[in-house]
Amino acid sequence: MKFIWSYLKKFARGAVLVVLVKFVGTLVELLLPTVLEHLIDDVAPTKSMGAVIGWGCVMLALAWLCRFLNITANRRTVKISADTTYAIRKDLFFHSLRLSGNQLDEFGLPSLTSRMTSDSYNVQNFIRGVLAMGIRCPVLLIGGILVTLVMDRGLAAILCVIAPIVIVCIVLVSRWGIPLYDRVQRSLDGVVRIMRENITGIRVVKALSKEEHETKRFAASNEQLTHDEEKAGIIMAMPGPIMTFFLNVGLTLVVIIGARRVNSGVTQPGMILAFLTYFNMILMGAMGINRIFMLMSKANASAYRIAAVVERNEELAPIPESRAAKASDDSFIRFDHVSFRYGSGSTQAGSDAFAGSHRQASLTDIDFAIPKGGSLGIIGATGSGKTTIINLLMRFYDATEGHIFVDGRDIRTYDQDTLHRKFGTVFQNDVIFADTLEENIDFGRGISPQRIAQAAEDAHAAGFIADTEGQYQHVAAIRGSDFSGGQRQRLLITRALAGTPEILVLDDASSALDYRTDANLRKAIRENYGGCTCIVIAQRVSSIMNLDDILVLDEGRIIGHGSHDQLMESCPAYREIARVQMGGAL
Repeated sequence: MKFIWSYLKKFARGAVLVVLVKFVGTLVELLLPTVLEHLIDDVAPTKSMGAVIGWGCVMLALAWLCRFLNITANRRTVKISADTTYAIRKDLFFHSLRLSGNQLDEFGLPSLTSRMTSDSYNVQNFIRGVLAMGIRCPVLLIGGILVTLVMDRGLAAILCVIAPIVIVCIVLVSRWGIPLYDRVQRSLDGVVRIMRENITGIRVVKALSKEEHETKRFAASNEQLTHDEEKAGIIMAMPGPIMTFFLNVGLTLVVIIGARRVNSGVTQPGMILAFLTYFNMILMGAMGINRIFMLMSKANASAYRIAAVVERNEELAPIPESRAAKASDDSFIRFDHVSFRYGSGSTQAGSDAFAGSHRQASLTDIDFAIPKGGSLGIIGATGSGKTTIINLLMRFYDATEGHIFVDGRDIRTYDQDTLHRKFGTVFQNDVIFADTLEENIDFGRGISPQRIAQAAEDAHAAGFIADTEGQYQHVAAIRGSDFSGGQRQRLLITRALAGTPEILVLDDASSALDYRTDANLRKAIRENYGGCTCIVIAQRVSSIMNLDDILVLDEGRIIGHGSHDQLMESCPAYREIARVQMGGAL
């Protein structure tokens, strides 16, 4: 709960005002049965219509005041809960973007999605509930008991016996239910993961006619979620019937004992009616407290999950120059005997860390240098570590061994934003957002329309953009599904070129382009971006053969390094790839 209070404190003044208004409104509500008792027992026997009407108007005024205060407080409650949750979601989104690669691997995208949606919704419901009922229900419960003690101690003794039983029941069941809601949220992560996988890969599912298989897989995960929700719901619903049973028993005893006391002249009818009304108020207060504990159980589990992201230390924070490694030469980009394995970061804990430390290395002893304005091609089989080199270069992960330098500095000394602004990147399966083409290319960088148009021309995207309705103002579909694969890749390359980067990274960025377009694109980059250091990851030899230097990777190791001609002489693996792909063209 400390996490929620840390955000709610920002709205403390409004929250205090809500509590005060609710407190006054509840006190007014507690006055109504007393006025009713006075009207029946004291005013009605006088047979004065004026007095009856007068006290009736007092009751109406109190009822209106109670309604006005509650509505005013509830409106403010809705705003405070929405504003607090907005601040929590904002921080959660920001910290999710700042997570390192290891931390993202640890949490997982489905889990981050459910934390942003259902978990934040649970927190919002709790804040709204605790402000709306957190003062009213205890006041109704305690105030009702105190007023009945003043009115008739004999009848109130029944409540004094029942109330502690009800409260202990609520507390015990709520403590039992909190871990269950954490399990519910974890099961929800699994449902979201399967849902996301199937939506993303819907074409594969349909192409392989695996709808029934995926339906069964989803049903199993959904069944687990339903089971966990039912178990948590049943346990957290137990106090309701228990409280109703004990309070109804108490209500029955009040009616029986009260009737005898009226017959014997000890108590008047109005007092019994007021007592029953207070009994109902006490029941409402107890049920409200039970509702608050249910909301708190869900919110506590959800807040813990959100706090795990928001309060996670930044793993890739810049280090001081005094702790940094020193470059051995003046190369613009330098990998100095770098090794890396996934799952070896500081975010892993317990058995995960143990498992990660024993995973096969993704990269081993990677050593190369690129001069400023130079170019490097990387080629190798799937899973050979090509993309991992880029992940390390952009410091999405930290190397397990060795050091990486950009512009003569250890990349660990760079602020992430400063480092990333040097890059223009196109990754595998990169994203086109549901926004205008101009904004997809600009991406909030304030790039001029002229520069965007030039980048589109260089990426050979200007032609199909001109033929698109609305041209640069055309709103792309989600993930750019209204464009072909080659068109999406050219849009992504346009985005990378538009910022005139110091380092251009193309990770399999031309796989959907025909050979002629690919060749023209490489020619435009050479002619118009000569000062840019270029790294190209490709499956085609033709995409990298004209670059200054080429790395050939196999299972995370460099098995060939040099120009195309040198590799054709010295690297059998590269020579075989070239002959298979290009044949007689060699």
